[in-house]
Amino acid sequence: MTFFEDLDPGWLWMIGGVVLLIAELLAPGFFLVFIGAAAVATGLFTLLFDLGIAPQLALFALYSIIALMVGRRVYANQGVESSDPLLNDRAAQLVGRSVHVITAVDEHSGRVRVGDGEWSARGALPTRGSAHNGG
Repeated sequence: MTFFEDLDPGWLWMIGGVVLLIAELLAPGFFLVFIGAAAVATGLFTLLFDLGIAPQLALFALYSIIALMVGRRVYANQGVESSDPLLNDRAAQLVGRSVHVITAVDEHSGRVRVGDGEWSARGALPTRGSAHNGG
């Protein structure tokens, strides 16, 4: 372990940051890139200004918070334009569509065909004075 003992702390931060950036490629999500960037920035400042361990940790914490805030602001508000705004809202896609009744639909059960699939369905409860109640 003499290699790491002889290595400047700035280079350790840089190596750690690069490892986190590489890990981002393997891990789902988009989080490690910000922590990796904060580690690389901490390494650069440590190499340039020969900082002690306490300032290094404080700087890393500060850079991590800033990177996460910037990343959240940039990536959270980016909407993707779509030709089909209901693409991921299956229930909303069915509103207003006609279906073919396979078995009678009442307030308890029934089957309908929508597109190429068959689905269970329930109808609304009859209201007072409706034609179903004879009134």
